[in-house]
Amino acid sequence: MRTAIRKIGNSQGVLIPKPLLAEAGLEADVDMAVENGALVLRPIHDRKPRAGWAEAARELARAGDDAAIWPGFANAEDASLKW
Repeated sequence: MRTAIRKIGNSQGVLIPKPLLAEAGLEADVDMAVENGALVLRPIHDRKPRAGWAEAARELARAGDDAAIWPGFANAEDASLKW
């Protein structure tokens, strides 16, 4: 679909037809980026970055799978460091 870039206040913009917005799942806020010379809009899903972590940690603990993977100190000398 061909469309024009229009002046909107001190900026410029493009009017996006409602059917195209619905098809792309764009409703309110979007993430906008330039990729390979193209302007890309993606929907933003209001999800907190750490949503579900607490429940996942509880599930690991219930399963007994919450032991440390990394050793306490990477180097023997690190044990004497004061933080």
